[in-house]
Amino acid sequence: MTNLEYISKQVTTLSKNIENTLQLLNEDCTIPFISRYRKDKTGNLDEVVIEQIAKLDKEFETISKRKEAILKSITEQNALTSELEKKIRQSYDLNELEDFYLPFKKKKKTRADVARENGLEPLAKIIMAQNNDDIDFLASKYLNKNVANEDDALQGARDIIAEWINENSYIRKNLRRIYQRKASVTTKVVKAKKDDEKAKKFEQYFDWSENLQRAPSHRLLAMLRSENEGFIKLKVEIDPDEAIEMISESVIKNKKETAIQLKKAIEDSYKRLLAPAISNETLQEAKAKADTTAIQVFAGNLGQLLLAPPLGEKRILAIDPGFRSGCKIVCLDENGNLLYNETIFPHAPQNETTIAMKKIRSMVNAYKIDAISIGNGTASRETEFFIKKIAFDKPLQVFVVSEAGASIYSASKIARDEFPTYDVTVRGAVSIGRRLSDPLAELVKIDAKSIGVGQYQHDVDQTKLKEELDSVVVRCVNSVGININTASKSLLSYVSGIGEKMAENIVNYRSENGAFEERKQLKKVPRLGEKAFQQAAAFIRISNGKNPLDNSAVHPEAYGIVEKMAKDLKISVNDLIANKEKIAQIPVEKYVTENIGLLGLKDIIKELEKPGLDPRKAAKVFEFDPNVKTIGNLKTGMVLPGIVNNITNFGCFVDIGIKESGLVHISQLKEGFVSDVNEVVKMHQQVQVKVVEVDESRKRVQLTMIL
Repeated sequence: MTNLEYISKQVTTLSKNIENTLQLLNEDCTIPFISRYRKDKTGNLDEVVIEQIAKLDKEFETISKRKEAILKSITEQNALTSELEKKIRQSYDLNELEDFYLPFKKKKKTRADVARENGLEPLAKIIMAQNNDDIDFLASKYLNKNVANEDDALQGARDIIAEWINENSYIRKNLRRIYQRKASVTTKVVKAKKDDEKAKKFEQYFDWSENLQRAPSHRLLAMLRSENEGFIKLKVEIDPDEAIEMISESVIKNKKETAIQLKKAIEDSYKRLLAPAISNETLQEAKAKADTTAIQVFAGNLGQLLLAPPLGEKRILAIDPGFRSGCKIVCLDENGNLLYNETIFPHAPQNETTIAMKKIRSMVNAYKIDAISIGNGTASRETEFFIKKIAFDKPLQVFVVSEAGASIYSASKIARDEFPTYDVTVRGAVSIGRRLSDPLAELVKIDAKSIGVGQYQHDVDQTKLKEELDSVVVRCVNSVGININTASKSLLSYVSGIGEKMAENIVNYRSENGAFEERKQLKKVPRLGEKAFQQAAAFIRISNGKNPLDNSAVHPEAYGIVEKMAKDLKISVNDLIANKEKIAQIPVEKYVTENIGLLGLKDIIKELEKPGLDPRKAAKVFEFDPNVKTIGNLKTGMVLPGIVNNITNFGCFVDIGIKESGLVHISQLKEGFVSDVNEVVKMHQQVQVKVVEVDESRKRVQLTMIL
């Protein structure tokens, strides 16, 4: 089987599309570039499918390498038969491949090895042949200084048979199927930890059992976390009688005396060897599936968060609110540059409200502020009320933004490099302000895990999580495009074909030579060659540059086509852009080339109609209920406005203007059955919720959207 055949079995598209996609990937083309500018070659495959093809290609390579390693090892042991080689070469299941290899794998000395050393393998073979009834007489022939009696001989033979059964690929495959369908996950509390305060959040799992296959991702991850923290013991098991019966049907051929010995060997093999191995393997597979689900939830939330509505290029006064330590204030210009910083103390214990109001008014006027951004942490609501009491000379929009990850950014090397002379409090306030003007540009500076949207992100496979989250960031950055003259090194590093080192070179070139005036200048950046230019150029934007197409998603390789379109219409490119009447007259088919077909041309036409269009919506001010400031203000039955700030498989969390977010369980999202939370709500969606239950001692709020 080739990699193309392997991928074709799992991806629903024409083989030619997969083949072309693999070719482009092998030519070091990036996924954003392929999906956006090679649609005619891939058959319009989107980024998700192209990523799947890339992953399956790596998967095929991993399987192929493992096969060759197994074949080499067995060959070196002079044990490779033509039949075994055929089985290995035809298999593309890693579990099955490891089953084939198990008898040849180097391992610690086993009970079966000891029995072989004692000369008992012939006896084991006779018992397995099941042709003899006089077992005790047979066993007496194998007594020696290490085998004292017939019982010892039979025990040794059974140890060897137990190992053979454990290494039987057919038995393991069938046992694996039973586990996959019928295994239950059972938990019991560790009595010594039962009354531990930290154990209370896992009370549900003190005595729990359910079918492992049906256990939702979040529940399995919660059980595993509880076990890791020592509060419960967890087991994955099936009915042992069913397993032993299946093995017996495969091994025992008749009812002769040997059947008794075989039955004992089967029971020992299952209990001592097979059950622990297959149980652990089944749990690991279930954990991997749970990880995948949780990672997808996190990735979906992150994507929505990164593409949250930006306010745009406005002058912003940002506030990192606090009580005793005061509110950190920064004033930022249209490009997010720090103009001024200050600390005010409008709240207890200082209560310098009047002084603070005067300072805020003065800063708003002096720095021509357009909007105010307030972090949603401690003292957020109090600060919002304080700001809204100030009589400004002009109307100002006041936003409350998420602080998640701001402290991580403020202590990071990126923040230190940006603001070497300022402390973490100032850097944190800057991040809060920039998140309002452009969430994407600011959040890419933070390790995605620290943004805190998702479920059990610290319990899943961290390598897979990072890969998936990085893919999401790349997808979002390239779907929006970036202004090369204002983009940070962090943002630039996610642009197709750029990377960290090239991003640093671009920033250094910009510092030394001033703003980029056209895309072609990218080629002057040290080490940025033709390939990198091809991959990156169309994802960067240059406003007010020499070429109007440089501020659009039209790729430079298509500039000649656009120029020809304009020439044929007897107008300039500048006059063609956004001129719907003229654009409608273009006979698209006439401009098909070897590299750019109809799909690519249609994208060019769309881009000419609305060049450089930001796919994100504009930011809107949101008002919480002014009467609700703490969990103590909540009453059952209250209907409140809120913002969705996290989505999980079991529901969504809603910010209702207090420190604690409330949970809307999936069953409370709307009338009727809901299979996917994302069908009903999105991150940052503004919703109306009703308070169902308030547990003030545990800081938990239950909400419903069924009003």
